[in-house]
Amino acid sequence: MTVLFRLLSHAPLWALQACGWLLGWIAFLGSADYRRRFLENAALAGVRRSHWMAAVGESGRLIAELPRLWLGRPVPVFWDGAEHVEAALAQAKGIVFLTPHLGCFEITAQAYAARFGAVGKPMTVLFRPPRKAWLQKVVQASRQRPGLATASTTMAGVKQLIKALKSGQCVGLLPDQVPPEGLGVWAPFFDKPAYTMTLSARLALQTGAVVLVAWGERLSWGRGYVVHVSPLALVLSKDMGVAAAQINRAMELLILQKPQQYLWGYARYKKPKGMGA
Repeated sequence: MTVLFRLLSHAPLWALQACGWLLGWIAFLGSADYRRRFLENAALAGVRRSHWMAAVGESGRLIAELPRLWLGRPVPVFWDGAEHVEAALAQAKGIVFLTPHLGCFEITAQAYAARFGAVGKPMTVLFRPPRKAWLQKVVQASRQRPGLATASTTMAGVKQLIKALKSGQCVGLLPDQVPPEGLGVWAPFFDKPAYTMTLSARLALQTGAVVLVAWGERLSWGRGYVVHVSPLALVLSKDMGVAAAQINRAMELLILQKPQQYLWGYARYKKPKGMGA
């Protein structure tokens, strides 16, 4: 599989994404559980039929483009809101980037590392290793690049994130990712209780870091990506339940800007492993 990944990394981005669109529909039509979860999640958000249908193919593109992003030549990246990053870096308080499962979330960290990290302000991303050993090696190799480091989902990883922020550096998290038991609270996400991480809010409150929301919009026909960045337009509560709800609401507003590229098939409302009924 590693050899296949390396071969695919040489393919044009448009070709990989075209194959991904087909794979997305194969997965949607071939798995009743995936299709049910996808449609239920989209319905909760009030997403129109045309938008969730587009998201079926986009979900496949998310997977198919990874060989190129991880192992291939750089792809075109454009910025919308880079001035917010520059302003935050000038404050030297560190930055917490919040990126939902929207568009190509892999490109956001890479784009930051290439533009800002390589010149002295690296980013550390929270990283949960894949279960398959071969994929772990590929992912780890792809994310160890100039200006980009990874932190494991352990206490040691959390300490690494805090250290980075206190040094005026940046960290990146997926706040709509279901955390392990004990590391989250139940908070509404599109009006349904979802187990939500408190780490993002704790990091910001504990270190005084600037919080920015960012996502990578996938352009059509393999033309590349646009990294959108904006400030978190609220003051986080010190109450973790309230703060988690605030961040969820911010992610909802971001997702609804481009619901065609959200990963509606993600099991957002699952219970963490080990949590009872």
